[in-house]
Amino acid sequence: MGGLDKDTPTPTEIKLHQKSRLLEVAFTDGSRYELPYELLRVYSPSAEVRGHGPGQETLQVGKRDIEVQHVEPVGMYAIQPTFSDGHNSGIYSWDYLYWLGASRDRLWQEYLDRMQAAGASRDPADNPAAPKQGGCGSGGCGHH
Repeated sequence: MGGLDKDTPTPTEIKLHQKSRLLEVAFTDGSRYELPYELLRVYSPSAEVRGHGPGQETLQVGKRDIEVQHVEPVGMYAIQPTFSDGHNSGIYSWDYLYWLGASRDRLWQEYLDRMQAAGASRDPADNPAAPKQGGCGSGGCGHH
């Protein structure tokens, strides 16, 4: 199954709730998670967000009103959402979605703490200098 951990449950249902901006995912073990679009965006598994190694993460600011425009399946092991800010390079494996769901409250608090420490805001209007599509930080991605 495409390099997935054989013990990780797989989704039985994935729904986008546009009004509440939630991705709902149910898994074969009976668990069901609601993942805010903002959480999905700021924890995107892309190099653009995560960097190319520890400590190279780029804090995503101004994403409170982010939307998922559509989701594409990636084989039988992942989805690839396109967000309203144009970001579409994150591939969310079933393992990663399950981890996000199981860790949601802790991840959300870490995100809020990082925002506060950086003096940044979740609101797009408060971050006029924030790029519409984030780069790879000061280290770059090698394509600038």
